[in-house]
Amino acid sequence: MTIENAAGNYLFQPGGTPYSSGVRALPGHAIRHITLMRPLPLARGIAAIAKHLTAANRPPLSLCGLELRCPAPYSFAGFAAFNKEYRGLLLQHQMLSEEPHFQGQNPIARTNISPLAEPLTEQTIHAFSYTIPAAKPTTSASFVVSGAGELVEAALNTSAIVRPGETSDAAMEEKAALVMSVMQSRLDALKVDWSQVTVVNIYTRHNITPFLQRAILQQMGAAARMGVHWHLSQPPVTDIEFEMDMRGLAEEFYEELR
Repeated sequence: MTIENAAGNYLFQPGGTPYSSGVRALPGHAIRHITLMRPLPLARGIAAIAKHLTAANRPPLSLCGLELRCPAPYSFAGFAAFNKEYRGLLLQHQMLSEEPHFQGQNPIARTNISPLAEPLTEQTIHAFSYTIPAAKPTTSASFVVSGAGELVEAALNTSAIVRPGETSDAAMEEKAALVMSVMQSRLDALKVDWSQVTVVNIYTRHNITPFLQRAILQQMGAAARMGVHWHLSQPPVTDIEFEMDMRGLAEEFYEELR
């Protein structure tokens, strides 16, 4: 099921009150992805994105994706508290619609991971996505799929983790297989396929090479030619070991916001 966010010019797959499972631009629109050259603290980053959208002549509700970075994984309770703070910031900057037919769902896609290569001291924004009018008519889809870890039915509790506490090659492959099935279901919901995927990100501190070909690349079909981006990192919640997200976009930029 997807829900149309007409004011933002995209539709979304429901995921819950903190974030959606993925978004796709409505006909006549595309999604632009901006990676920040310098990460910004969460509150300051949200304010900087609001200014960027105004300068781009886009409404606050055109924001459809955020990629966050946190200092360390949260407990499930800590993650819930952070999500409440995060939602409040979006509402403060009028980036979150509370349309009745959304039924409390947050339409914005999201990934939030803890990098190991460059440790952080506070929650930051790494990248964001927003809708724009398409420059020319096109049949190409423009979409962002939110990050997902090895949680059965995306339930945010320890009992939902696949093989909790295990990090052997076999356990990691099973975790990856579950996440790949989630990615497939989200593509299906957005009515897109692997041939339209342009970027695949994997977030884990564990070695993926023993199962990369079998469990991931072979399942990606045409997208395998794009390869994967492996970020040495941890998912945002303690005891989750493997996360992925992806997108299919024609516009990728790198900018410094203030």
